[in-house]
Amino acid sequence: MKTKWDNSPVISSDYLEEVYTLFKNKKLKEVGRKAHMKIGDVIIIGILVIASFLPAVVFYFQQDQGQAEETTPKYAAVRIDGQEVDRFSLDNENSVRKTYYPEEGQYNIVEVEDGQARVQEDNSPDQIAVRTGWISEPGETSICLPHKLVIEIYQEGAEDTYIY
Repeated sequence: MKTKWDNSPVISSDYLEEVYTLFKNKKLKEVGRKAHMKIGDVIIIGILVIASFLPAVVFYFQQDQGQAEETTPKYAAVRIDGQEVDRFSLDNENSVRKTYYPEEGQYNIVEVEDGQARVQEDNSPDQIAVRTGWISEPGETSICLPHKLVIEIYQEGAEDTYIY
């Protein structure tokens, strides 16, 4: 029984060895002829390969610049309807659990522990703030829209954390 792959062209090891030798000897014109490419094609492919690593390099250096000093205090600010109602230090080894009542019939239980904060429980319909979980990096937020409650992490001199 014959498959559709039986007639497919196969690259022999001799061919690959010859192309490798040409690359090793830096004879790009001959490699181009052997691979049915022009020298411009080889240059463009080389540029594209190098450019593909550019985002990784940029991201690496951006991460280094975004870090604030360890001595700068970090804190979680709790706002209800745009007004800051509480601020908790995340640098101390403290454990705080506080209940907020934005309006009658609404509640949010905010927990701060081990340098992170979260909405542990609320009675909003979607539970988005509860499902957000723990936040600890500058710029991260946990938002409960029906109750107009926002928890945001701040640190002096730190750039916001980007969430993708």
